[in-house]
Amino acid sequence: MLRKIFALLIALFLIIPTAVFADNHQESAHQEDSTVTHDEAHEHEATEALHDTHGTHTEHEELDLKARIKADIKHHLQDSYDFHLFSYTGADGREHHVGFPLPVILIDGGLHIFLSSAFHHGEKVVESKGNYYILHHNKIYKTDAEGTIEYDEHHHVLNAKPLDFSITKNVFMIIVIMSIIFFIFKGMASSYQKNGGLPTGIGRFLEPIILYIRDDIAIPNIGEKHYKRYMSYLLTVFFFVWIVNLFGLTPLGVNITNNIAVTFCLAILTYLITTFTANKYYWKHIFWMPGVPAPMKVVLAPIELLGTFIKPFSLMIRLYANITAGHIVLMSILGLMFVFANWIGSSLSFLLAFVLSILELLVAALQAYIFTMLSALYFGTAVEEHHDDHH
Repeated sequence: MLRKIFALLIALFLIIPTAVFADNHQESAHQEDSTVTHDEAHEHEATEALHDTHGTHTEHEELDLKARIKADIKHHLQDSYDFHLFSYTGADGREHHVGFPLPVILIDGGLHIFLSSAFHHGEKVVESKGNYYILHHNKIYKTDAEGTIEYDEHHHVLNAKPLDFSITKNVFMIIVIMSIIFFIFKGMASSYQKNGGLPTGIGRFLEPIILYIRDDIAIPNIGEKHYKRYMSYLLTVFFFVWIVNLFGLTPLGVNITNNIAVTFCLAILTYLITTFTANKYYWKHIFWMPGVPAPMKVVLAPIELLGTFIKPFSLMIRLYANITAGHIVLMSILGLMFVFANWIGSSLSFLLAFVLSILELLVAALQAYIFTMLSALYFGTAVEEHHDDHH
């Protein structure tokens, strides 16, 4: 069992791409014709400045604050090429970032490996084996020695992107969480061997959870005969999603399951296991449904086949949307503390954020449970044995 779990963790790490999605920024400008003379315009501007200086200054400050909050939320949700811990403003008034760089691994006419600190947060061009690379909007592009970025008429970057196998923050945390799960279960296996099948330490906490997954998820949905084949995957995916979601609630800014590439790969694993372990009754039910007239069988076949793809798609979207929405709502409420800037509004915002944080602890386990439950349900339909052609 331990070897199977470790093999699944390795497979999970190897197939998960860490796509970083950056929004495309579009710029627009407009010009207005003026029918007033230079003197009249100057007089009008002076009058407006006299009456609206204070209001304009306050409005700009409010817009700047809201823009910073939106930027912080967006930054929190994105993957990155370094691991940022926190920032502080020094005595010189400059903002200092504390963290550590991660390895950048590119394939572009050869293998290029260097640390992300070489980019200096996107301010410098990196030269590697005669090629030049720049970090622009959290993506790596090929460029020249001056760091030129070319755009099309829609403000889309035209520079080529190398094949990127970098260890980003999400990949780094997947390795960390994979190691945590491996050593926890390895320790549990050792404790069972030393204590005659009795758990010790953290095993006392995890054993009821494992038994619950076996007795209330796997056996009822898959059946006594086949459930053991899937227990390794079900345990792995439950603890992986649960621990990942818990890390997402920490100030580290780790958001693995709000990367749709990660949830896509988890859903693909469930789909592949379902597809390649299914028996003949499963495929017969899809392509030639028993118990219905022949014309209806032809009509239902493509619908049932489409359903095999919709199921993993729903797994992917459900996990991604719930985790992402939770983070956005929680950080938006925290941002309201700075928008209100008074003890009543800020206190209420903090209280609401605290309550939602407690709720997010439940959501972290709930999403792991739902993903595991639905995966077991799909496995059960794949291995269900029919002794007649009636539903």
